[in-house]
Amino acid sequence: MMNWKERIDEVKETVIEDTRAFLRHKSVLDESTASPGKPFGEDIARTYNWLLQKAENEGFKVKDFDGYAGHIEYGTGEDIIGILCHLDVVPEGDGWTSPPFEAELKDGRIIARGAIDDKGPTMAAYHALKTVKESGVSLGKRVRLIIGTDEESQWRCVEHYFRNAEMPVMGFAPDADFPIIYSEKGICDLEYSRKLEGKSENDQLALEDFRSGQRLNMVPDQAQAVLSGQEQEAVTGAFRSFLESENFTGDVKTNDSGQVHLILNGKSVHGMEPDKGINAGLELASFLSRFSGWDSESSAFVRTLGGTFARDSRGKTAGIAHHNEELGDLTVNLGILEFIKGEMSRIGVNLRYPETADFDQAKEGLDHTFSKGSYTGTIITHEKPHKVAETSRLVSVLKDVYERHTGEKAELIAIGGGTYARSLNEGVAFGPLFPGRADLAHQPDEAIHTEDLLKATAIYADAIYELAK
Repeated sequence: MMNWKERIDEVKETVIEDTRAFLRHKSVLDESTASPGKPFGEDIARTYNWLLQKAENEGFKVKDFDGYAGHIEYGTGEDIIGILCHLDVVPEGDGWTSPPFEAELKDGRIIARGAIDDKGPTMAAYHALKTVKESGVSLGKRVRLIIGTDEESQWRCVEHYFRNAEMPVMGFAPDADFPIIYSEKGICDLEYSRKLEGKSENDQLALEDFRSGQRLNMVPDQAQAVLSGQEQEAVTGAFRSFLESENFTGDVKTNDSGQVHLILNGKSVHGMEPDKGINAGLELASFLSRFSGWDSESSAFVRTLGGTFARDSRGKTAGIAHHNEELGDLTVNLGILEFIKGEMSRIGVNLRYPETADFDQAKEGLDHTFSKGSYTGTIITHEKPHKVAETSRLVSVLKDVYERHTGEKAELIAIGGGTYARSLNEGVAFGPLFPGRADLAHQPDEAIHTEDLLKATAIYADAIYELAK
């Protein structure tokens, strides 16, 4: 039997340095720079082309699908084993102690946005496939490393890819936790919006502008509100007391027009578990909802948010709470909150629900809640719950591989996150986060331990061989 750990140890410095080089490419969605062949912007296209060119130079078959997604292939045979990765990352946000795109190596960790989600694991999977190729073993199936570029947004990449490419018979996504994630919640992104006329019935208090959040699957780490009206000074004093009493950080500023700017800092985490973070937008809206002098449009915004969703990520106040013994609670993350006086207001919601929850009822509850503030909703994306049979060959093989490399029992896991595994007819999430490691995805100082990177690479090489031999 091939000793894949020894093979990876022989190239460990290359694996680490290639990973750092990959992470230095900023690959955040920027549709303002999109063009034909670059649907998600210049930065993502540059990173994508770097990886495909590297693979082609190193002897792989490479195919691009209009800049949306591509694959790196090795092996022969009719069937395909798919390894689904993504190179787009969420915005870096604030609070870093190391530059987010310098990939510093510190205390045995590579620190960078994308280190654990999902550029570090993508490079582990790439080197695993490269090691299998260079080992000389014979494969009876083709292995495709499928590279997506829009996973953190709307999954337009894999939708385009699978409209134009074959579906693998099975596969995995190196984009979550070890041992094996075989069941995932349903995920729906929704937007609730309202056109604003900007009319004020009084001059006591009005929102001029409110902004918080950058992605629906991130808990917003900062919120800013611009206020006008006779009562704004009273709000200012109360806000300073609020920051102190709640142990929050923030600031108060006044612009040239005499309007007050309130800034509140929260804590960003992955939107699959909002309670691990602090939603700055909801906290600021909750504070503002305490005051009674608002005009009707401002009131509808702050009271809908602060009165219904602040510190309630389970949808209890909205009447949509649901618990599943295996998958946990239905969760609601309000990831984008905007109010621009005289123009529009929009609220972006990331809903995650167990397979036992009724999606239609949950959406109806959200629609009803937002309709009280005259908001109307639309579905942006909706991925239904995903599950693979515990007795499948895919699960059996990955269990054996994991236990062989770790000496630990490969327990099956169900999660609230969503991975590319659900794009496959038969797919699971498989690493790279080992049990006991802190999950820093979507957080400041996101990192991967180099020993974990190398161990995952060896596990992936073994898995590729066992699934495709």
